[in-house]
Amino acid sequence: MNIEDEGPKYGEPRKYDPNFRGPIQNRGCTDIICCIFFILAIVGYVAVGIVAWSQGDPRKVIYPTDSMGQFCGQVGTPLEKKPFLFYFNILKCASPVVLVEFQCPTTQLCVEECPTRSMTLVQAKAPGGDWSYYKKFCKDVSDTETVPNILAKRLCPAMLIASKPFTRRCFPALGLKGDEVTVGNKTTFNDGQSDRKASDLLPAVKNATIVMETRLVVMKIFEDFAHSWYWIVTGLVIATVLSLIFIVLLRFLAGIMVWVMIVLVILVIGYGIFHCSMEYVNLKNAPGSNVTLKELGFQMDLTVYLHIRQTWLAFIIILAIVEVVIILLLIFLRNRIRIAIALIKEASKAIGHVMSSLFYPLFTFALLAVVIAYWAITAVFLSTSNEPIYKIFNMGNKECIYANQTCNPENYSRSDMKLDCPESQCLFAFYGGESHYHKYLIFLQFYNVFLFFWCANFVIALGQMTLAGAFASYYWAFNKPRDMPTCPVFASLGRALRYHTGTLAFGALILAIVQIIRVLLEYLDHKLKGAQNKFAKFLLCCLKCCFWCLEKFIKFINRNAYIMVAIYGKNFCTSARDAFFLLMRNVIRVAVLDKVTDFLLFLGKLLIVGIVGIISFFFFSGRTKGLDVVPNLHYYWVPIMTIALGSYLIAHGFFSVYGMCVDTLFLCFCEDLERNDGSAARPYYMSSSLRDILFKNVEDPVTRSPSSPQEEDVPLSTRKESTE
Repeated sequence: MNIEDEGPKYGEPRKYDPNFRGPIQNRGCTDIICCIFFILAIVGYVAVGIVAWSQGDPRKVIYPTDSMGQFCGQVGTPLEKKPFLFYFNILKCASPVVLVEFQCPTTQLCVEECPTRSMTLVQAKAPGGDWSYYKKFCKDVSDTETVPNILAKRLCPAMLIASKPFTRRCFPALGLKGDEVTVGNKTTFNDGQSDRKASDLLPAVKNATIVMETRLVVMKIFEDFAHSWYWIVTGLVIATVLSLIFIVLLRFLAGIMVWVMIVLVILVIGYGIFHCSMEYVNLKNAPGSNVTLKELGFQMDLTVYLHIRQTWLAFIIILAIVEVVIILLLIFLRNRIRIAIALIKEASKAIGHVMSSLFYPLFTFALLAVVIAYWAITAVFLSTSNEPIYKIFNMGNKECIYANQTCNPENYSRSDMKLDCPESQCLFAFYGGESHYHKYLIFLQFYNVFLFFWCANFVIALGQMTLAGAFASYYWAFNKPRDMPTCPVFASLGRALRYHTGTLAFGALILAIVQIIRVLLEYLDHKLKGAQNKFAKFLLCCLKCCFWCLEKFIKFINRNAYIMVAIYGKNFCTSARDAFFLLMRNVIRVAVLDKVTDFLLFLGKLLIVGIVGIISFFFFSGRTKGLDVVPNLHYYWVPIMTIALGSYLIAHGFFSVYGMCVDTLFLCFCEDLERNDGSAARPYYMSSSLRDILFKNVEDPVTRSPSSPQEEDVPLSTRKESTE
């Protein structure tokens, strides 16, 4: 195989150009049409945000709503001191309509506190009854009103049941006395007409809690965040400091640090296996620990799973597989790892001359935080921008033909529907709407998600092109660092924004389209989980796999395309083609070096996450003795998972600088081989150490032949003399 054979297939190799000195300064704007579309899309995104903020109301998520659509406990309203929602007849919640409409077909009232005693209206109005207490759970009612009139006008509930607040809603305080269900320590209660068993309340409470359980978990998670946010920030700061220390040490002790990193990763995973094994053994005689995960099913409280032996066994198996895979990879790739370490050393020299690149991820984090915050806030306002919908609920036993139809509470008492169904009421049901805005609300949500992907990918692409331009300036500087620009990162950022906004938007758009298709496939998969069509499931699984692979391939192409854009200033398609052909002409080196380096950097991220994760686990689980500052949490896994995820993102941000540096140096090296031959007239720009690494350890028949001038070993001093 020779260059002539490969030329037509993967393009012509670069020709020697005596005027080429790295990133071209005289360049023009690229992919202008896509730049215009991106700007228009951003303007539309801002418009969607403005509309959402004008129509939305996040209070609908935070506060419970009474039968008139008013928020219980909202600050600055007459209901500020009435934070709890009380149901006139909790037994109505046993109706299946609760699971459809997410609303109990009974009058609901905001109250200061939930009733702590059980009594009937008749008992309260009787001489010696506690009417003043009972009246707290009524609408505006006169003391002179009789019991029949109060019940006919539905001003008060027929009974009070001892209750406890649950997600700001009053539910019967059910308990057990032996095998019998109790409410308020009694096995019976009076519903205003007769005595009934406390167990009759179970279906009502069950239906209501099905509706509220998810919200309760979300609220508990938010409370955990509120109680532990400063410790989460502390954990993330520790992850940042560890990442920065590791990167700085990697700059000066690359070889030692890589091997230390490999050993520590193996030890951390080994400790994880040991800890899980100890937990598995300690639960051997614990009651209920032998329940299988299948028998347990899905539980909202994830800490329940930690009391099951099978959970720890699964952890042991997973960690053992990861440990074995890493050890086998290290054994089989030991020679290539030595080469990759040398390449990381060379990248450390580049980063040493461009130290500001280590802090550029902070700028990327800030931009991503803005994008994520804008998307999240817009999504919340869009989801709460519906109008209150009122429906007719039949309170009597007689059938009502207007049941579940929409109504207007302001004039319902005078309407024909009220005359035909005298026992019905017009109550708040849910938030919705029939206007054009509400009909197209789903499309606005889709646009919000799509622009989130597009903008996030744009920010990441901007970081990649900026770092690529800075490191390319280092590589193509003949006398380092004298020939480098003063501020290579800022110069590269300026070029990227001034000339290549359209190119960045183009690459980000392609990736966003694939990602939104993957989101739609996940949505379809969720909808078809109950389906029995095995062919549809198989097809959907294949599509998900294909688009996952496509996303990875596009990310790879985009990354290398941005490097070529940073160097030559051409449009996206041309740069992507040139980068792909260049890599294919050096495919052996790509397989030997580039991916092995990525694997080593991934181990570094894994080490940071492992160290911070273990510290967080022992702290938040209360297993550290002598510490009284551990916050009291509902789910201690909430801050642990948050810190672990944040630590990975922080480590990825710092290590991505090394990854981008290695990729840029690698492409520049391949270009250098094609442009120059190492002679005095055409000296290499690569350092002698990098040349020795890649020539000594990698044989590439495409770019090397025994008779080529590249066989000459030209020292750096010869290169300097040739330029002088």
